[in-house]
Amino acid sequence: MLKSNKRWKLAQLEQEKVDLLVSELNLTPIVAKLLVLRGIETVQAATRFLYKEEVSFYDPFLLDGMKEAVERIQLAIEKNEKILIFGDYDADGVSSTSVMVYLMRELGANFNYYIPNRFTEGYGPNEAAFRQAKLDGYDLIITVDTGISAVHEAEVAKEIDIDLIITDHHEAPPQLPDAYAIVNPKKPGCTYPFKGLAGVGVAFKLAHALLDEVPAHLLDIVAIGTIADLVPLVDENRLLAKKGIEALQRTTKPGLKALKKIAGIDTQVMNAEHVGFAIGPRVNAAGRLDSADPAVELMTTDDELTGKTIAEEIDQLNKERKAIVDEMAKEAIEQVETQFPPSKNHVLIVGKEGWNPGVIGIVASRLVEKFYRPTIVLSIDREKGVAKGSARSIEGFDMFVNLSESRDILPHFGGHPMAAGLTMKIEHVEELRRRLNKQADALLTEEDFIPVTKVDLVAKLDEISLDVIKQLDELAPYGVSNPIPKVMIEDVSIGQIRRIGSDENHLKVLFEQDGTTLDGIGFQLGYIHPEINPAAKVSAVGTVSVNEWNGHCKPQLFIEDVQVNEWQLFDWRNAKKLAENIASLPKQKRKLIAFQSTTMDKLGLDTLNEEVCYAESDEVNIENKYIVLLDLPRSTQQLEELLLKETTGPERIYSVFYQEDSNYFSTLPKREHFKWYYAFLSKKGSFDMKRYGQQLAAHKGWSKNTVDFMTQVFFELDFVTINNGIISLHPTPSKKGLDESETYQRMTEQSKLEQQFLYSSYYELKLWFDQAIDQVRKVKESV
Repeated sequence: MLKSNKRWKLAQLEQEKVDLLVSELNLTPIVAKLLVLRGIETVQAATRFLYKEEVSFYDPFLLDGMKEAVERIQLAIEKNEKILIFGDYDADGVSSTSVMVYLMRELGANFNYYIPNRFTEGYGPNEAAFRQAKLDGYDLIITVDTGISAVHEAEVAKEIDIDLIITDHHEAPPQLPDAYAIVNPKKPGCTYPFKGLAGVGVAFKLAHALLDEVPAHLLDIVAIGTIADLVPLVDENRLLAKKGIEALQRTTKPGLKALKKIAGIDTQVMNAEHVGFAIGPRVNAAGRLDSADPAVELMTTDDELTGKTIAEEIDQLNKERKAIVDEMAKEAIEQVETQFPPSKNHVLIVGKEGWNPGVIGIVASRLVEKFYRPTIVLSIDREKGVAKGSARSIEGFDMFVNLSESRDILPHFGGHPMAAGLTMKIEHVEELRRRLNKQADALLTEEDFIPVTKVDLVAKLDEISLDVIKQLDELAPYGVSNPIPKVMIEDVSIGQIRRIGSDENHLKVLFEQDGTTLDGIGFQLGYIHPEINPAAKVSAVGTVSVNEWNGHCKPQLFIEDVQVNEWQLFDWRNAKKLAENIASLPKQKRKLIAFQSTTMDKLGLDTLNEEVCYAESDEVNIENKYIVLLDLPRSTQQLEELLLKETTGPERIYSVFYQEDSNYFSTLPKREHFKWYYAFLSKKGSFDMKRYGQQLAAHKGWSKNTVDFMTQVFFELDFVTINNGIISLHPTPSKKGLDESETYQRMTEQSKLEQQFLYSSYYELKLWFDQAIDQVRKVKESV
């Protein structure tokens, strides 16, 4: 048995809806199933999702506040008023600002942009920046990807006579800012058809409205902010991402071309993963470690050399960011394990003075990945008495909603169900920890703290073909709310399994089922190689892809998790490093079983004497354990009785079956041998075993032990007498069978034991245990 790392949650669906999409749109069942699982259940919704017909963007004026915002911006341009674009320092904020830069240039506006410094100003609009804007002569401020919670700043804007237009996409607080206009699909009362736009998506809609046409030339930038901000890639976001990725593939913007090249993806066919894992982190790096302005300049420059230079600077910042994150994550993990153990904290809150506030969100994600708890990581500034935090959550715990219950101690916070940012006084940290843990205790069960893998489909190997994978590509681009499909293969055989990579830290598997094979690769899964017996049936979850190598294409499974549902037998009968092998097993799971008291010493395992259990002991508990059978039992019954002690039996059996002297390869005389020896003694009358026993053995091609053995059997059956080594036939021999001799019984039983457990093939041994365990279960059920 091998337990999976996560809970596999198989999605349930209504077959009638699948059948409808198959018949109406001529879809394959596998694509139809995935659409239904994503909530795309109608023909109309599926048609839009798959672009079976030309799909257009929604009318931007359906956004509440758009009309007022457009009219005010047009007025500002007509009057040559100074406009300030107020952005944010993450990839979405940078992309939003860049869209507005292109828009304002195109409209001939008198403008500039401003992104607050994460370290000196923090998140969102602030009074000092607004007052400085007034001194600099600005008449209109337009926020992008921020501002929905800027109640105080909106009051300041009114006070200093600056009109404020807020464009944002974050959750709306109970009190909205008193701004000239607010454009946010999540604003109460807004009837826009799609609520999931990123900040850059809202900026794109503003550009659409002002230009009176879809600004296709900005889609490459829009894709970066949309994908990097982890908004749902469905509905209009899916259209933005798909068209944006296509635009990014052929972009002529010098900065983006340079960034693609330095990320090593300039010659590849672009997809959402390239944006999310190669471009997004680099764009984010600027604002995480310093000013985000270079990232805006990168996206908006027309100069090739400038683009190349900034791309190199940002790439270096990203490398520095990685090193900082690694060190902070190490410190944060140590803090959790020593001060706030997950066993006592359902919500983890850690913090330290000097932690870089630009990367605390990444560290929070690392902690969620390791401990699977809602997590807040704080950067503490004791001089100011405040802590800036970034929160990440798990399924079942809405971080925004739960933080909302502590608004009295959270003067600044905002975000989503799975992520949030906050600022608070240091003295309130412990109170927030107490409150959130109390809320989590009421909401979450122990099962909620086991990570979940949502499985979309269960497939047989012959269903995973190149054609099917091509059909699945119709669902791309993948992302939040439209994840790459997770496929499970169930109870399949293993053709080959091995470790690969310079450090042997990856797993390579060839799966087999009914004559069909499938390659599997598990990155960073090399450690489970010793835990899977090649003879076991395995189940695996992962994503399917096309493996192209040397001109050949074939399907493969990127393995994410593996489990073995049946008990496993591992053959250690010829293991060279027994002590080392035993030490590799988890101490809490392993159970060493010996049938003889001298075995530990003979095997050189005296350091493990405290762990050994002797089979006859009533205290032996093998249920759900990894049992190591160190030596041969005295009988099959003894081993059966061991298995009979528990209800479910062991998860694994490691067979050593040490035997100091083997009888199996000694000659076990047949009845013909006994018959000839008896006739020989009858003819001789008496025989001097001491003088002539070796000669007799050599004459017959037997061993001396064989002659001694038959002699002892005859003696026990009263067939002969022995006097000082002289063997004579008994004058009145008894009439007994050979199996009435204890020596004969013992020798026969020992040979059978050795044949069964020591010299049998792996499959013969596995069959014996299968039958024995099955019999034990039947006995338990009958009881």
